[in-house]
Amino acid sequence: MSSGASDLGSRSALSVGARRPADPGGTASERRLGAVRRRRRGYLLFAAFALPNLALIAVFSYWPIIENIYLSFTTWDFISPQADLVGLLNYQALFSNWTFPEVLLRTLVWVVVVVVVTLVLGLALALLFAQRIRGTAVVQTLAFSPHVLSGAAIATIWLLIFDPHHGLSRLVFDAFGANSPAWTTDGSWALWALIIVSIWKGLGFVAIVYLVGIQQIPAEVLEAARIDGAGRWTQFRRVIFPLLSPTTFFLVITQTISAFQAFDVIAMMTGGGPAGSTTTLSWFIYDAAFGRTDVGTSSAASMIMFVVLMAITVLQFRFVERRVHY
Repeated sequence: MSSGASDLGSRSALSVGARRPADPGGTASERRLGAVRRRRRGYLLFAAFALPNLALIAVFSYWPIIENIYLSFTTWDFISPQADLVGLLNYQALFSNWTFPEVLLRTLVWVVVVVVVTLVLGLALALLFAQRIRGTAVVQTLAFSPHVLSGAAIATIWLLIFDPHHGLSRLVFDAFGANSPAWTTDGSWALWALIIVSIWKGLGFVAIVYLVGIQQIPAEVLEAARIDGAGRWTQFRRVIFPLLSPTTFFLVITQTISAFQAFDVIAMMTGGGPAGSTTTLSWFIYDAAFGRTDVGTSSAASMIMFVVLMAITVLQFRFVERRVHY
């Protein structure tokens, strides 16, 4: 009796064991070990792709910043075998001289006028492009072309236009019975001449970016606004412009940084003159380093520009982004 029961139990155990599916992943410890190996391979793959890029960024971006911070506390002329530490003397010298605050104010005027006018005119141009008028594609290409031209080529073109004796500006002023000003050699006109050139250079890029944003607005939204009786101005003010806020936010940041760093047009057209009337912060940094071989002052001014740009960017992300509708 007991022997039959034992045999029956053994057969039941075997049948249950036969019906139990095999563990495809092995034991729990083997599964954990496999997961660890997969994670390790993932980390190695990430390191293989990321570390070379991080090394390039560290060498060509972060290390120059660290070196510039150090040089801003020194005095050096590119020739001496080593730089001498002077502490905060370079920063004190910048703000104790009336020239540098004037440069900062001039740079602020430059940035505000260039960014605001470029965005306003670029948006107006984008709205015109969005009307699908015949020949719009050609005009878009012509408007965008200054963005891909070099600063030297643009400056050469506008030097010919601004020529007070033979340039296009003389013809325009002659039509109104006035004399063309000496745009690049008169201190009261030179800065505005450079502002005009900078606006012309960035206008096409801003217009195209705004045009892409307008084309992404759902047609159903505009159709609903028209059904509700909204006119063109109301559609723009209540629908189009709010929906373009991410595009505007992007352009404000990029154009602000670009305006602060403007250099090539200044170098080709005025060289910071006449009498320093077109010396912005970027040109001041260059002239201090390579014109006067005062690396310490140039580095200190560079750090001030860095801090100003960081502060503007943080303020834009902190306050302006709150009004952005994604």
